[in-house]
Amino acid sequence: MKLLLFLAGGVLVVLVLAQALLPRFAASMISSRVGRYGSVESVSVKAWPAVKLLWGSADSVHVRAVSLALSPEQAAKLLWEARGVARMDVAVGRVKVGPLALSDAILTKRGSTLAGRGQASSADVRAALPPGFDVRLLRSEGGEVEVQTSGGLFGVGASVDAVALAREGKLVAHPLGLLLERLQLTLFSDPHVYVEAVGASPQGAQTAGYRLTIRASLR
Repeated sequence: MKLLLFLAGGVLVVLVLAQALLPRFAASMISSRVGRYGSVESVSVKAWPAVKLLWGSADSVHVRAVSLALSPEQAAKLLWEARGVARMDVAVGRVKVGPLALSDAILTKRGSTLAGRGQASSADVRAALPPGFDVRLLRSEGGEVEVQTSGGLFGVGASVDAVALAREGKLVAHPLGLLLERLQLTLFSDPHVYVEAVGASPQGAQTAGYRLTIRASLR
């Protein structure tokens, strides 16, 4: 009986220590991984019981970063590493994903569902395009964004209307018109991140730019 009580007490102590220390350790690991791409302000992790963190599961993760810069492939890899997190909220003051820079970016994860939003100034959009190219927002509805392109996008010198949309889990763009719609450009593709919809809207009269949104899921 004394041995059983001793073992039970030892197990209880281990569980208490794990509950206190494992979330901190996990937060430090996440901060280190995300910190490779910029400046991380804070990370918090919650898990009950905490031992499930050893298998990559967590109840919630909250990340705040000042600035990040990473490729779309690196961003997709970080998201896949977080597949075991039930609820995740990431806020970044300034993030550059590939050539496009966004401010006040928010990413949420609920189960396998991802939703992201951020603001891109007109200067940010122009900087993401090759020199001499430009786009103008025409409309955004039904998970698609229609723009007017100029400067030779899609190999056409004149201004051309084009649409960006999700197709078979990829983010693609193609020009509009019977003779041009077969010209398709893949903007993002990853086997684990299934893009479902994109959106854009003007920021307002005082600030030239756009509010961009994306919805996706992990698979």
